[in-house]
Amino acid sequence: MECRHFGECGSCTLYGMPYPAQLEEKTARVRELLAPFYGGAMDCYASPTSHYRARAEFRIWHEGERCDYAMGNLAKDGHVLITECPKVLEPIAERMDPLLEAVNASPELRRRLFGVEFLAATTGECLVTMLYHRRLEAPWMEEARALEERLGASILGRSRKQREVLSRDYVTEVLEIGGRSYRYRHYEGGFTQPNPFVNARMIAWARERAAEAGGGDLLEAYCGLGNFTIPLAERFGKVLATEVSKNSIRAAKENCALNGVENIAFVRLSSQEMTQALRGERPFRRLAGIDLAGYDFSTVLVDPPRAGLDGATRELITGIEHILYISCNPETLARDLEHLTRTHEVLRAAVFDQFPYTGHVESGVWMRRR
Repeated sequence: MECRHFGECGSCTLYGMPYPAQLEEKTARVRELLAPFYGGAMDCYASPTSHYRARAEFRIWHEGERCDYAMGNLAKDGHVLITECPKVLEPIAERMDPLLEAVNASPELRRRLFGVEFLAATTGECLVTMLYHRRLEAPWMEEARALEERLGASILGRSRKQREVLSRDYVTEVLEIGGRSYRYRHYEGGFTQPNPFVNARMIAWARERAAEAGGGDLLEAYCGLGNFTIPLAERFGKVLATEVSKNSIRAAKENCALNGVENIAFVRLSSQEMTQALRGERPFRRLAGIDLAGYDFSTVLVDPPRAGLDGATRELITGIEHILYISCNPETLARDLEHLTRTHEVLRAAVFDQFPYTGHVESGVWMRRR
C-alpha cells in the first residue's frame, strides 16, 4: 500500500516497513510471548495490503467555508488533513470525495459537522454517519436524503440525544466460509471485526479447530453479533452464547435467523454473570426457559476485549475439555495462558493480521485438557 500521508498520519505507525516484514515481526512477537506455553508451528494469516478496512472514522476540519477530513498526526500533538485513505474498503474510498464535495457545496450539511464515520461491506454496501454539534431539522433531512441518492449509500445523522436514520442503519456482509455463504447485519455503533478478509480466515480456522472437539455442546463468551457463533454452530449439538451488549444480542439473533441456524441460545450476560449462572450462584430472568443442566459443554470459545479474561471466567473454563481463545492482545493472552496451561495444553496457535501498518495483531490458541 502506498499513501501520500505516510509519516504524517497517526493511523499507520508502521508506514516505513514493507508488509512482509511487518507480518514477520508480529508473528515473532506472538511466538515469543507464547513460547513458555507452545513450541509448535504458528499458523499465519496475512491481510490484503490495501482496501481491507471496513470501518473508518474521520474528524471534519473547518477552515473558513471549507471542510476537510482530518486525522490525528503521528506525533500525537495535532492533526493532518486527509485527501485519501487507501486502507479502507473500496465502497468507502469511492464515496469519500463525493461526500466531501457535497458537504462543501451545502451550508446545511456543513454547519457544525464535526465527524464522519463509514461502515462498509465487501458486498458494496456503505453506511455513512454524519456527526453534528447541533440539532438536525427538516432542511438537513431533505438534503441528506438527496445525498443518499447521489452516493448510493445509507446516511444516518447524529447529534446530542438525536439519531436520524434516513433509510437503514446497517450494512449486510457476506462471508464465504467452509463452502457456505454466511450473512451478517453489521449495525452502526455496534462492534464488528474491522477486516472482513482476515475475519473470514479467522472463522475458518476456528471451525477447523472446533471440528476436532468431536461434538458435544459449545459455550461462548463475548459472542458479539454471532461472528464466530453462527458458522461454528453446525459442529455442535447445542450452543449457549453470551454477550453483555443488548444491541449485539439483538443483532446476533437476527443474524441467526438470516442464516437459518436453530441450535443457538443467545443470552445477554456479562462474562462474570455467565460464570455466576453456570456455577448456580444466582438466577437470571434472562435465562428463563433455558435448561443449563441440559448442556454438555465439550468446548468453550472466548474472544475477550484487550484486558483479557477475568479470574472467575479463567477458573470456570478450565473445567471444559477444549478451549478456543481468540485474542486481540497477545500480552493478556500470555498472561491468561499462565493459568490455563495448568490444566490444558496448547495444541495449535495462529496469528491473524487484521491491522496492517500498525502494531496491533490478533492471535488464537486451541487447547485441550491435559
